[in-house]
Amino acid sequence: MMKTTRTILPCGTIVSLMMLFAICMAVGCGERSIHVPAPPESLIDPVVDTLHGEAITDNYRWLENGQSRETREWIEAQNAYTDSVLQQIAGREELHSLMKKLIKIERVSRPVEVEGLYFYSRQRADDELPMICVRNGLNGPERVLVDPHKMSKDHTTTVQLMDVSHDGKLICYAVRSGGADEAHIRFLDVATGRDLPELLPTGRYMSVEFSPDHGGVYYTRYGVLGPRLYLHRLRNGAVEDREIFGGGLGPEKIMWADLSEDGRWLLVSVSDGSAGTVALHLADLSRGPQFQTIVDDGETRNYGMFAGDDLVIMTNRNAPRWRVMKTACLQPDSEHWLEIIAEQPDAAIELVDAIGGHLFVGTLRDAHYEAAIYDLTGKRIRDIELDDMGSIQGPSGRWSSQEMFFSYTSFHIPTHIYSYDVGTGEQSLWFKTTVPVETDQFTVNRVRYASLDGTRIPMFLLHRKDLELNGDAPVLLFGYGGFGAQVTPWFSALGASIVNSGGVFAIPNLRGGGEFGEDWHQAGMRENKQNVFDDFITAAEYLIEHKYTRPERIAIFGGSNGGLLVGACLTQRPELFGAAVATYPIMDMLRYQKFLVGGFWIPEYGSSDNPEQYPYLRKYSPYHNVSEQKVYPATMMITGEEDTRVDPLHARKMTALLQMANSGPEPILLRHHTMAGHSGGQPLSKIIEELVDTFSFLAWQVGLRIEGG
Repeated sequence: MMKTTRTILPCGTIVSLMMLFAICMAVGCGERSIHVPAPPESLIDPVVDTLHGEAITDNYRWLENGQSRETREWIEAQNAYTDSVLQQIAGREELHSLMKKLIKIERVSRPVEVEGLYFYSRQRADDELPMICVRNGLNGPERVLVDPHKMSKDHTTTVQLMDVSHDGKLICYAVRSGGADEAHIRFLDVATGRDLPELLPTGRYMSVEFSPDHGGVYYTRYGVLGPRLYLHRLRNGAVEDREIFGGGLGPEKIMWADLSEDGRWLLVSVSDGSAGTVALHLADLSRGPQFQTIVDDGETRNYGMFAGDDLVIMTNRNAPRWRVMKTACLQPDSEHWLEIIAEQPDAAIELVDAIGGHLFVGTLRDAHYEAAIYDLTGKRIRDIELDDMGSIQGPSGRWSSQEMFFSYTSFHIPTHIYSYDVGTGEQSLWFKTTVPVETDQFTVNRVRYASLDGTRIPMFLLHRKDLELNGDAPVLLFGYGGFGAQVTPWFSALGASIVNSGGVFAIPNLRGGGEFGEDWHQAGMRENKQNVFDDFITAAEYLIEHKYTRPERIAIFGGSNGGLLVGACLTQRPELFGAAVATYPIMDMLRYQKFLVGGFWIPEYGSSDNPEQYPYLRKYSPYHNVSEQKVYPATMMITGEEDTRVDPLHARKMTALLQMANSGPEPILLRHHTMAGHSGGQPLSKIIEELVDTFSFLAWQVGLRIEGG
């Protein structure tokens, strides 16, 4: 029932990194001398593998075992070492005070409306965690339905609304311990605020949809053999759930399901890993859960949504910048598809949803959003007015209701949530995030530079209008470049703080992303992955050449796949950067596919098990390209014990190797959290502590001077 945006989990989501940036700030480190002692010794215990005729020595294979006594002692020593260095940095108390002012603000999610009830999450300024709330009427009194603060003493248990029943009387929500991707699912009676006695066990859930009779849920859960779709009947105690789709799908597949508003049609999407092809299967539940394959060509990605008795499909079939098709649910085969919105020559269709009898279509033009309302014939009804070059999240709404909500943000605009009438076009502000940062003197430049192969790469540059180009500005260079993910303008308190200090926040749109369609994505995946690193390196060279900065003033930052980016650029051009931070990173590209859900990423990266793919992975794998003859910049790696997506072994092994090999004086640090992961898991107070560590480190290294305010 609840309209959501389905996310195929890549090795890391852009959204989580944007949220991280949106709550960060740095402060000048002062002039106090900092003593950097030698790092803890790491045992060298070589293991030799032979891959396609080449002997590969791994001196730190023992650190892959995260539960061994030796590894636990090593982690404890590394955290203590990091503390011993960071606690010497001046200004940390002032930074902590400033951070609290920036971070302890009210945050609200887009509401979901069912039968006049509005469901959303809210985190008040003094809350450690977001809570699930409801209002009777859009502006009615608020009632807290689920308060995670009561679930764990250390506030590391979080909740997420998954779906609302068709009558608004029940919700289901995920409960997550730490930052693990796995969660268990609970059900709650909205009227009483009490949980039902049953729950779905801990697992990796991609979707949960209430059946139209409110008596059960269809859910997809990833298991050892792969993903499966189940029907669970509520209030049936220990009755075993019925598997209705997925038999034979292997562990390399990802699956999610969507139910039509009237409950008749059930659409199942199956992705080949995180960035591979997407097949569609449809069942008419009035005849039982018998599925018909709509499209499964092994070549294209297809995303479907219900528009009454029609199926609307966003596809890249013969359209690298995507197009929109329509067909009747009774005739869903691809030969019956009718194009209603054609591929655009100068923009990429990125977001389509069916709400209020119309289509909401978001496009990316030069990596920022435009949005419009269309009818089902493909006629453009009206444009949605946006304040400036920015980003849209959402929308949320139902086919049978003209009420819609969407979020908007830009470099100088914190998140705004708008209520929108699809029928009339009337738009009003429902919630505005208030952050104590002045942005009137900011400007955004859109520049282009030539990458190593001559490809023109666009880059956003955020700085003060009066910035003097004297080659001495501190720069934070952020990148991702993978899985077709889009990096578009968003408000960043970190970026705003750097700009206030006279610095530059630089965000290039690297190949591997989806800002310019599927061709742009494929130009940075598998054998083309080096293009992503070249794009990032030449971005730094552009900033130096055009007198923005110098190498020792450039800090590079990225997480997950962006952590791989940082690791590759760090090993290929260490002299080009003054500092590096890699969060929850992938570093060992010869073994990544052997751990957790690494198999999901094979379509994006390739696998060292494949003799044709091994050579390019070997050539850029950060862990296998550290040299004892190089001087590396100051580096901090951040990982978490509860990361069940990217195994923390990558950060551990890379830290040990860099500490051993680094012939320069700068520190190589590791922050290894015990209750954090790819899906968060930290209360607000712990987030503040981590950000004080991270950005005081960057301030120390690249010379940020922020005067507060």
